[in-house]
Amino acid sequence: MSFPDTISTDVLIIGGGPSGLATSIHLADILKQRGQNARILLIEKGLSVGSHILSGAIIKPSVFKELLPEVDFSEIPFNARVTKDKTVLLTEKMSISLPFHLPYMSNSGNYAASLGQICRYLAVKAEEKGVEIYTGFAIDELLYKEGKVAGAKTKDTGLDHHGNQLENFQAGTRIEARITILAEGTRGSLTKTLIKKFNLDYGRNEQVYSLGCKEVWSVPEGNIKAGQIYHTMGFPLDNDEFGGGFIYGLNDNKVAVGLVVGLDYQDPSFDVHDAFQIWKTSSFVSKILKGGKLVEYGAKTLPEGGYYAVPKLFTDNALIVGDSAGLVVMPALKGIHLAVRSGMLAARTTADALSNNDTSENALQQYETLINNSDIHKEMYPVRNFRQGFAKGLIAGGLHFGTQLITGGAGFFGRLRSHADYKTTLKLSELKKKPFKERFKGKLEFDKILTFDKSTDVYHSGVYHDEQQVVHLQINDKEKFNTVNIDQYGAPEQFYCSSEVYELHINKAGKKELRIHAENCMHCKTCDIKSPGEGITWNVPNGGNGPDFQNM
Repeated sequence: MSFPDTISTDVLIIGGGPSGLATSIHLADILKQRGQNARILLIEKGLSVGSHILSGAIIKPSVFKELLPEVDFSEIPFNARVTKDKTVLLTEKMSISLPFHLPYMSNSGNYAASLGQICRYLAVKAEEKGVEIYTGFAIDELLYKEGKVAGAKTKDTGLDHHGNQLENFQAGTRIEARITILAEGTRGSLTKTLIKKFNLDYGRNEQVYSLGCKEVWSVPEGNIKAGQIYHTMGFPLDNDEFGGGFIYGLNDNKVAVGLVVGLDYQDPSFDVHDAFQIWKTSSFVSKILKGGKLVEYGAKTLPEGGYYAVPKLFTDNALIVGDSAGLVVMPALKGIHLAVRSGMLAARTTADALSNNDTSENALQQYETLINNSDIHKEMYPVRNFRQGFAKGLIAGGLHFGTQLITGGAGFFGRLRSHADYKTTLKLSELKKKPFKERFKGKLEFDKILTFDKSTDVYHSGVYHDEQQVVHLQINDKEKFNTVNIDQYGAPEQFYCSSEVYELHINKAGKKELRIHAENCMHCKTCDIKSPGEGITWNVPNGGNGPDFQNM
């Protein structure tokens, strides 16, 4: 289907993840209770709701009871209630289960789940309440009127690689809205431009991110029980690399496994995908996957900067929710329940603004007040310095965290600052330790039984992109990129990309250039985050393009 040239709505929600769907559901409920009528439009760029949704995921369920009080809780498609919860210290050959939970890491009462499946369920509930949901439409531009947000525009389609119009060209639709809510997920491209335009990150810490690679496997009965979950520390990461692995037992003899690594690592040749494959070869992980079969693969970044990195979340006629707002609590590494909560609070703010016919920044400031009096603040503030403390390595970070535990999060040094992830990458000449491929020499030949190369994994993501479109991955300054990013850093894009988008090509004369295979893009946006000198910008491709996750 297509929209007319211009449409109008009261509320435009951009993104069909947990925060956007929660916003739409709660807003529809409030308006119904008040006897008000308002049009709520939710636009999702994925082929369907859930296509671009990936999380571990272990979910705190209580907020869903508040979001859907009329629903039988057992109807919500959580997968398996946590029955066993262990943290495991890994070496290649050995594993040690810690006899205690690390602070904030207990998962008692939580559920392992596919967040994509839950979002599909929430979309059905939203539509039952009158929310209009349209999938497969990419929005690449915010609209402004008199300097204030006035809606957004869908992407022009029917263009070739150079931007020339083809016979099937169709101009994007202008969607004029009284309130626009950005629920784009991590590193939202519209959110990024909005923050920059209105300086919404003034006085905040730089946001920092991690990259998680995940696979879902079908394994023989008895390898792992549903509800058994493990978080791993150690192998294959060293002191300078923040992160760890996860193993979540699911129903029907399925298991979700993954490795999450902070993007503030220094080695320009470090490869999270390949480290994930090496992690699976440890004796502890490999015995769980033995005899199993890969079902699905995906990758996603998540914001880890915490409380001090959350930008101002409101401006005239616009709000920011969920991962776009950086609402992830560390060290628990959980953000789904906070995303839902932020959506509900945004809904309350929006309902009041519509009732009062006042969508100004002053009116929408209520959203910040609600957040500060909610569980979001209660959970994020005590660990406000957690991630920053690990900037100098795991040992120093552990000491910092210890001081934070006994000082209510303050530590002995007060507020700790952070640096953008692209600034932490060292030049090849500056790297003092063995580069990644030397560290794991002999372990990078993948057998396609337990371990997989990137192209094989990408095949299991369902990824697809239209051939005829402007490449959505933009090298910002090609000359500077070649002399700095390639020559000095060794083109780290070829390593940090989780889906083999970037290839360093060297011709017979020795000239080097970066080739971009945008058709493989997983939309994790690592390149937008980690490229030295902010060398690459991720733009939204055509609607319906990207991965097509089913159980992530």
